[in-house]
Amino acid sequence: MERARRELGSSGVTTTVLSLGGAPLAGLGAEVTEDQAHATVEAAWAEGIRGFDTAPHYGIGHSERRLGRVLATKPRGEFTLSTKVGRLLVPNDDVAAAGTDAAEGFPAVPATHRRQWDFSADGVRRSLEDSLTALGLDRVDIALIHDPDHHERQAFTEAYPALERLRAEGTVSAIGAGMNQSAMLARFVRDTDVDVVLLAGRYTLLEQGGLADLLPAAAERGTGVIIGGVFNSGLLADPRPNASYNYAPVREDVLARALRLKEVSERHGVPLRAAALRFPLGHPAVAGVLVGARSAAEVHDAAAMARHPVPAALWEELRAEGLLPADVPVPEEI
Repeated sequence: MERARRELGSSGVTTTVLSLGGAPLAGLGAEVTEDQAHATVEAAWAEGIRGFDTAPHYGIGHSERRLGRVLATKPRGEFTLSTKVGRLLVPNDDVAAAGTDAAEGFPAVPATHRRQWDFSADGVRRSLEDSLTALGLDRVDIALIHDPDHHERQAFTEAYPALERLRAEGTVSAIGAGMNQSAMLARFVRDTDVDVVLLAGRYTLLEQGGLADLLPAAAERGTGVIIGGVFNSGLLADPRPNASYNYAPVREDVLARALRLKEVSERHGVPLRAAALRFPLGHPAVAGVLVGARSAAEVHDAAAMARHPVPAALWEELRAEGLLPADVPVPEEI
């Protein structure tokens, strides 16, 4: 299933149903060595994964550099690569005093740079140029406006038109936005000509906020949707009291719901990870899911979960237990 490819909108750009998210490659939450990152990307390639997502924000360029070094050895026409715009990386004058990038979630990355929000047209072009330098590649396939939550006006009036021009010039083949909320992404779908949006954490087995606004709009407009954060920061990979949820300690009520989801899944012989990974693919607007990994073992596990059979009876019981809305679309059995 992970090798299947789907088109993103009408862009002509396709991606595998299972893609690799690049934030963990830079050591999100804990150190990842160069060798571990290399092995992770190679494992994804061996599993047939051909969609790769990164951003300057991920370890202040570490993810782009590490991902690019491996992809430079692969046939360029065989993979789809997305990166993001909206944060420029500005050199720190005193790296020793700056310490590490721990405040942004990358504790082992020296703070050689700081992030500067910039959704201007010039900022978009500069960001993309810097990303190509970091990646060591001549082009990316998809450029996404990254987390414009507090920069909505500039994102729509400057960043989006800049991406539209870059698409018209052929610099990128598809454009869109990536966020942890569905409301603004729904506006992008309704009010612009984006090809794809990346929604993280808001359409999962645990919560389906995107079902109310973004997904209907995307289905109507024919916009591709990629779902990230399918494990809700790890909670749905292994629900336990010290798990993370939305990058913070999990609340007791949320943990209890996750444990109920696990109980039902396992009653049908399905690991919760498999149900969580497969669930978003039931919606017709969803082109694929994006899973971050920090090791080859995690990649192989994600691919195995993508292939794991999930019976219709599992989804039926989740609905009956009030753990899924009655009208939510679910995947067909494989």
